[in-house]
Amino acid sequence: MTQELWTKVDEYFAAMVGEDDALKAAVAESEKAGLPPIAVTANQGKLLMMIAQMIGPKKILEVGTLGGYSTIWLARSLAPGGKLTTLEYEQKHADVAQRNFARAGLANLIEVRVGDATKTMPQLIAEGAGPFDLIFLDANKDGYPTYYEYSLKLSRKGTAIFADNVVRDGAVADPSTKDEAVRGVQRLQEIVAKDKRVSATAVQTVGSKGYDGFSLMLVK
Repeated sequence: MTQELWTKVDEYFAAMVGEDDALKAAVAESEKAGLPPIAVTANQGKLLMMIAQMIGPKKILEVGTLGGYSTIWLARSLAPGGKLTTLEYEQKHADVAQRNFARAGLANLIEVRVGDATKTMPQLIAEGAGPFDLIFLDANKDGYPTYYEYSLKLSRKGTAIFADNVVRDGAVADPSTKDEAVRGVQRLQEIVAKDKRVSATAVQTVGSKGYDGFSLMLVK
C-alpha cells in the first residue's frame, strides 16, 4: 500500500462527492494565497457535512479556519436560521476564508474570529455563545487538550466534538515521541479515555493527505 495508491483511491471517491465550483474555487484561492495544503479532502469534507446533517445543527464551532474549505462544507449542514463560528489564528488565512465564504454565498451564516483560540474560546464562554451542536477541532495539535476542555464548556448533552489529524503518520502510538503536535494528540486521547463526560472513539484513515485519522467525542 502506497501514498500513490491512497491518492488514486481518494480521487476516485472524490468524483462521487459532488464538489461544486465554490469549493473548487476555495481550494484554488487558498493555493494562490500560499496557504499550506492541509485542508480536508473533498470526501472528508462531505463526511463532516453528513455527520453534521445527522445532528441538524443550529450552532457549529470550528477551531482552525485556514482557507475555509471545511467551513463551507459544515455551513451547508446548518439548520434554517443556524450560524457557524470559526476561529482562526492568522489574519491572512481569515481574509482568504472570507472571500471564499462570500463566493459560496455563505458569508451571512459564518462569523470569523481572529486570534489565539485559547483566548477566543473563553470569550465565547463569557458571552454565552454556546451551546454548540457540533465542534470541529482542526488547529495546532499541541493545543488540543486545551481546546477540548473549552469545547466541553461550550457544549450540551449530545454535542459532537470532532478532532482531526490525530494519527500523525502513526506517531500517536509512539510513547517516546518528542514531537509536540503528537504529544498534544496523545494527551487528548489520555484525557478523553478517562473522561466520563463523553463517549469517544478514534479512527485511522489513509488518503491523499497520508496516514492519519480523527477522534469523535459525544458529550453525555
